[in-house]
Amino acid sequence: MSKGLLQVVVAYSSAPQQVVEQALVLPAGAKVADALAAAGLAAETAACAKGELQAGVWGRAASLQKVLHDGDRVEVYRKLRVDPKVARRERFASQGARGAGLFAKRRVGGKAGY
Repeated sequence: MSKGLLQVVVAYSSAPQQVVEQALVLPAGAKVADALAAAGLAAETAACAKGELQAGVWGRAASLQKVLHDGDRVEVYRKLRVDPKVARRERFASQGARGAGLFAKRRVGGKAGY
């Protein structure tokens, strides 16, 4: 890429299993907010500013004022509907103690717990 320009990718998922990625060329010194605006995600930028959504770069949370580098991937994260720990507990409870976890597959004739 020529001097003074950055190549970044903006990724956003508006619904489960639906990811939209856009490759953008931005001027050097561009920030996360600039990348979101260039991708046409003005509503998402406002939601990030309010704290309703979270923005990040390469899987790490970042503020809208973070300066981007060439090759960065800007991501917008939706809030989780279910806490992963709670979902795991509920799955485990529905499967029962014998049908899940480390001891779900035992050798025939093997001792419990081994």
